[in-house]
Amino acid sequence: MKTDDLIHLLAQDAPVRTRIGQALTLAAIGGILISGAMFFAAIGFRADIGSAMETVRFLFKFVVTIALAVTASTVVFRIGRPGVSLRPWGWTLLAAPLLLAVAALIEMMVMPADSWGGRMMGHNARFCLTIIPLLSIGPLACFLFALRQGAPEKPGIAGAVAGLAASGIAATFYAANCTDDSPLFVLLWYPLAIAIVTAVGYVAGRRLLRW
Repeated sequence: MKTDDLIHLLAQDAPVRTRIGQALTLAAIGGILISGAMFFAAIGFRADIGSAMETVRFLFKFVVTIALAVTASTVVFRIGRPGVSLRPWGWTLLAAPLLLAVAALIEMMVMPADSWGGRMMGHNARFCLTIIPLLSIGPLACFLFALRQGAPEKPGIAGAVAGLAASGIAATFYAANCTDDSPLFVLLWYPLAIAIVTAVGYVAGRRLLRW
């Protein structure tokens, strides 16, 4: 049997579609619970969370991270099913970086140029690069386990998207602790942390999701 024929048969298998959908739903819930438990057990909210919630820059971080978590999770739900097109869902992954780029551009327009470097470097870069990947471990493991119930055509890409979704969940929790609210900081350090998780997801996907 040709590979294309096998993929077509799997795509028509309703029980498989149901099983992978249920597995991914449980993975998303489980991943959020695990990441949340690690967050509250290890770091928790920033000390000035009350006043921070009154600022647009602090709240905007959640707009970006939640956008990433939602769009990447939506793609994960589709990528585990053989023969299912990712269009136009794949394009939604651009929403978070575009929002962040616009916010950074606006800040550069309203803030003095000599303050850009300090805002971009911030004070929590090493925590960002450490905590986001650590908080991503649970969600990524859950998504990878769920994807094994399906048949992704490109295991590496599926793992990478799972990494994006996991890091979006983790970054949402970390944003509540991070005291660097500048879009310039978020534009530099959050994507670096997310890239680490995405790379790990790609490697893990190639090894664990082959069929």
